[in-house]
Amino acid sequence: MNILNGGVGQTIRLNDRTLSYFAGNNYLGLANDPTLVNNAVDALKKYGVNFAASRQTTGTADIHLELEKTLAEFKAKQDAVVFASGYMGNKILLHVLREKYDSIFVDSMAHSSITDGIPRDVSTVEYYKHTNPNHLEQLLKSSSKKRPLIITDGVFALTGEITPVDQLYLLAQKYGALLIVDDAHATGVLGENGRGTPEHFHLDQAPGLFQSETMSKAIGSYGGFISGSHELTDTIRKKSTFYGASTALPPPVVAAGLSSVKQIMSRPELRTRLMENTRILRKGVEELAFSTTKGTTPIIPLCFKEKQTANALSQYLEENGIVAPAVDYPVKTSQFIVRITVSSTHTEEQIHHLLHTLKEWREKI
Repeated sequence: MNILNGGVGQTIRLNDRTLSYFAGNNYLGLANDPTLVNNAVDALKKYGVNFAASRQTTGTADIHLELEKTLAEFKAKQDAVVFASGYMGNKILLHVLREKYDSIFVDSMAHSSITDGIPRDVSTVEYYKHTNPNHLEQLLKSSSKKRPLIITDGVFALTGEITPVDQLYLLAQKYGALLIVDDAHATGVLGENGRGTPEHFHLDQAPGLFQSETMSKAIGSYGGFISGSHELTDTIRKKSTFYGASTALPPPVVAAGLSSVKQIMSRPELRTRLMENTRILRKGVEELAFSTTKGTTPIIPLCFKEKQTANALSQYLEENGIVAPAVDYPVKTSQFIVRITVSSTHTEEQIHHLLHTLKEWREKI
């Protein structure tokens, strides 16, 4: 087992070694940003470690409200609600919207938080081929149900593919469906203002489109959030047991999230650097003729037919001072993947060292 011996940045201390870190989801490099750390420490001193109560009882603090107000501003929505984990977001939306749909249509490579979140009383759950709107339309057209709901990842965690939200939304409009997008890997990354895949497709204010989001990736903190109308957030606060029965987010986490969202709104250069690093690394990987996915996201999978090949590459990279794991979760695929992620804080030297090491490995096998 790999054991961290320090914080996560462009480098990490892993098993008592300092390595270049091309893993995880710290896309904007904010997880160990000094401002976030200092604000978290200040909140720890002011409020203590934990509020030790649910939001519906005595666990709501002024900083929770400030964070929710700031998230709503960031998302250009009326309100936002934060909760204990991004994993809970899909479950919360699927449950509070339950009276509005009678069937669910899910991307076949959907994150486990989506499949785990499907209510038990939904009798019709169909899976459409991965990022395939044509197959989705076939299923919608042949369904006898009248109130469908479509749910998908916005950016897929393993492959980095962007789901065609624009095409899915057209189908949702055509067939009277709701659309939920799990935007965990797009929030802070995609869109002119970093608002995620709907903004990427100019749909961030589209009616009937909902986002489930997290603060644990590009935002660099922890916890989940949903933004939207006052009607939606009020319903979550009143009806969701997953929200109401959970302990409130701890003060340091809230303070760090608040600081991060403010930086994301005021520092567009973070995304600019991320996109430039992504462009350099993707171009290099493609020139080396690795099997990978097309796209513009900072998740760059190297795909192999055999598990031992993926494991061998990951081990070779680590031997040469680079962390990029071979992974097969949160969904199972027919391929084995070395998942490389790049951040805004990686240097060109680090990226070129990674590409040089990949080239060496290709020449050895």
